[in-house]
Amino acid sequence: MLKTLKNYYTPGTRVILVQINDPYTKLQPGDKGTVLGVDDIGTIHVNWDCGSSLGVVYGEDSCKKIED
Repeated sequence: MLKTLKNYYTPGTRVILVQINDPYTKLQPGDKGTVLGVDDIGTIHVNWDCGSSLGVVYGEDSCKKIED
């Protein structure tokens, strides 16, 4: 699964947040950002357009690729 995530969410990929399980973040579903990379535990690191850099944790949070 890790290999699939790394191949799908390559650096530079634009994503939209679907759901995040963090009560302290200001991120909201619909926020957009650019993928920086996927680490070895499957966290998708995103530079969000709103200025946040919170990662999307596989299995807890979700985002989807913005298709051109």
